Amino acid sequence: MKVAFATEDGKRVDSHFGRCRVFSVFEVDSQSYRWLEPREVSEQNIQMESEKNERRVDLIKDCTLLFVCQIGPAAAAKVTRSGVMPLKVEEGTEIVGQLERLVAMLANKPPLWLVKAMRKAEEGV
Repeated sequence: MKVAFATEDGKRVDSHFGRCRVFSVFEVDSQSYRWLEPREVSEQNIQMESEKNERRVDLIKDCTLLFVCQIGPAAAAKVTRSGVMPLKVEEGTEIVGQLERLVAMLANKPPLWLVKAMRKAEEGV
């Protein structure tokens, strides 16, 4: 599954969804993880807040999970409707640590919330 992290430095979850300039995207399975790419947010010609959120959702809509340190309710609803589960973590949380926890969860018995998120992603909901 693909997982996105709202990050400014590429090492920590340190950005609010609505202000994030880069999403770092990884592929994760029950054995390992690998970095895929940074997805940069271009805000040229954006007038409205809703357009900013739409552009960000478009960047991550192929991901199953999104790690952010903050996200507003309207943005969280848009992210969820696109089939991505937003997860709020403490600002400064290490990305590698989150990835290692995900690999361990997938290798053992994943929690129900993760199973549901993966199933939803597979169905393209």
